[in-house]
Amino acid sequence: MAKNKEQDELSKAFLETLDEDDPFGLNEEIKVLIFKCLDCGKEDEVPEYVVEEFHFDLKENEEVEVVCPFCNGPMRRARKDPSE
Repeated sequence: MAKNKEQDELSKAFLETLDEDDPFGLNEEIKVLIFKCLDCGKEDEVPEYVVEEFHFDLKENEEVEVVCPFCNGPMRRARKDPSE
């Protein structure tokens, strides 16, 4: 019985250090980018880390394109300023 209590205390201490240190970045805010569908015009949020993964396969001046969850059309990053 004492072994279970000791194990519980160790587990609790370990979980507290994870919460304080956040070694896996679980408490970080996820940045999102707005993408707009070229077919239906709807917008959707895509996590920035997902978009960054696509940059490795792109050629110069090529944009990241994802699939629209509403109509399966192509989505590109929405721009506030067309010169971006």
